[in-house]
Amino acid sequence: MRTGNINGGRLLLAFLLAATPITTLHAEQRYEARGLVLSVDRTQHSMVVSCNDIPGFMDAMAMSFPVADAKAFDSLKRGALVNFTLVVGKNASRAENVRIRGYDSAEREPSKARRLQSLDEALRPVHRLAVGQAVPDFTLIDQQGRTLHLGQFAGKVIALNFVYTRCALPEYCFRSSNNFAVIHKRCQQRLGKDLVLLSVTFDPVHDHPEVLRDYARTWKADPDHWRFLTGPAGDVQRVCDLFGVSYVPDEGLFVHSLHSVVVGRDGKLVANLEGNEFTAQQFGDLLKTVLDPIQ
Repeated sequence: MRTGNINGGRLLLAFLLAATPITTLHAEQRYEARGLVLSVDRTQHSMVVSCNDIPGFMDAMAMSFPVADAKAFDSLKRGALVNFTLVVGKNASRAENVRIRGYDSAEREPSKARRLQSLDEALRPVHRLAVGQAVPDFTLIDQQGRTLHLGQFAGKVIALNFVYTRCALPEYCFRSSNNFAVIHKRCQQRLGKDLVLLSVTFDPVHDHPEVLRDYARTWKADPDHWRFLTGPAGDVQRVCDLFGVSYVPDEGLFVHSLHSVVVGRDGKLVANLEGNEFTAQQFGDLLKTVLDPIQ
C-alpha cells in the first residue's frame, strides 16, 4: 500500500521546508493542491489528504494539513475530493481555500445521461444510506455460483464497486475494476483476513455467474477474496439503491453512475465515493485508514 504513514508525510514536508532556499522562505509559497480526504479532525483543525503530486514541490502522498478556515469543516468528510491552496511558510504550512470537488460526469452525452437518471430517480425514489449508517444484509450470487450474505463478513472491512461487463468506456467500469485489481495485488496479505472486495453487476440479465467468472479471470481475481456478484434483478436493484447507484438502459447498454464504497468492520458505511477522479493509490490510502485506524 502506498504511504499510509502520516507521520512520514509530516517529516517529508518538514524536509521540503528545510530544503527550500532561505531567500524563498522569506515569502510564503502557494501551491494549488488536490486529493482525497482520508480523515478529518475538527478539534485539531486538520485534515489528512491523499494528495496528487504537486509539480515542482512534492510527489503524491498522504499527509496531514492544518486547515485555516474553521468553516471548511462543515462540508469536509472522509472520502471527499478536495482542491485547496497549500501555503508553505518558513516554519509551517497550512491549507487554505478548501473546496469540495463535485463529480462532473465524463459521459459522452452528459445531458442525455442526466435526463435519463433524473427521470429514473423521479419515477422510483429511493433511500440512499448516509455515512455512519449500518448497511443492511443482502444476498447475492458470486462468479462461482455461491450464495453470499453481506453479514458473513462481519468484523472485516469491505470495499464494493458497481460495474457491468459490457461497459465500453475505459474511464468507467474498466477503471473501477482496475482500481480494485491494484488493491487486490497490494493487499494480498489482508484479503480474506480483514479485507474483502465485492464487485456488483447492475446488468444481471447478461452478467450471470459464468460471464462474471470470465470477467474475473481478466483481472486475475482470487474467487475467495474478490467476488463478483449478481442475482435476481430486484435484489440487485435494492443493493444499488442503498448506495445511490443509478443505471438506465440506453441503446442496448447503460448510462450509469460510478460508486466505490467502503464499509467498516462494524458494518457501517464509511465512505461512498462517486465518480472516477481518484486514483487506485488514493482509494488504497483510504482503505488503509479504515484497516489500521490511527489511535
